[in-house]
Amino acid sequence: MSNLMDRIAGAPITWGVDGSRGWGHLMDRDRVMSEMVEVGLSATELGPDGYLPHDPDELREYLARYDLHVVGGFVPAVLYRLDRIEAELAYVDRASRQLAGAGADVMVLGPASHLDGYDTSIDMDDVEWNTFLANLKRLQDVVQENGLTTGLHPHWGMAIERPDHIERLLDSCDVNLCLDTGHLFLGGADLVEVARSAAGRVVHVHLKDVDAGFAERVRVGETSFKQAVVNGLFRPLGQGDVDIAGLIRELESAGFDKWYVVEQDTSLTEEPAPGQGPKADAEISVRFLEKLGEKL
Repeated sequence: MSNLMDRIAGAPITWGVDGSRGWGHLMDRDRVMSEMVEVGLSATELGPDGYLPHDPDELREYLARYDLHVVGGFVPAVLYRLDRIEAELAYVDRASRQLAGAGADVMVLGPASHLDGYDTSIDMDDVEWNTFLANLKRLQDVVQENGLTTGLHPHWGMAIERPDHIERLLDSCDVNLCLDTGHLFLGGADLVEVARSAAGRVVHVHLKDVDAGFAERVRVGETSFKQAVVNGLFRPLGQGDVDIAGLIRELESAGFDKWYVVEQDTSLTEEPAPGQGPKADAEISVRFLEKLGEKL
């Protein structure tokens, strides 16, 4: 795969579909898949557990109706708590078998906190880091045995959130990364610098733009992550303050040939009018990428 637009997928969270408790209105999957195709996307991530069929054959059959296929899925797991690890690994095993059976190459790992939601940042102590790294290796083995690559996703409100977390992670293990432009920006990272420091270890990319003013309010605790999302923290590509083009140019020049996922975290209060809301935003993002692709 070389052409940029041949490697652009969608994610249900762009349509407000998130598994977090109380996140918001969840749109019907048939409408979401139809609108992905209408805006020009050819692939999708899974979305939250159970949103799309668990059975790989049923999943492939369902997506074939829309001429879509699966490229990955976000799988959260708490790895620094010994009392939870066996249940977490069992879930990872099931999810990675589902993804592999449906034809995906990557399992996107959310290094989850033991707290609900994404509103509280944590700092693992040295004992928790050692536990995290040992269990991460176990998780990578499970994922690899199912034929997939693990792409760890630094994420606001999770165990790997800020630049110092990412640096320690890269220095301490061999895990690959899923770079999320919005969460990296929110965590205070320089996107291009992270891409360079993780050279050869980026296996998946989530693309979202960010309103810098809302981001700063989240960082200083003035507003919660969830409320900031409701207020418009994440923007269509090209309408925020993230250097999306700079990151893509850096990755492409380094030989990155894997998937970019349009993933604008959204929270809905009601069903959008036809053609409005998430679909309109996704169209803006896809057009931004089309214009960028012409210049690469």
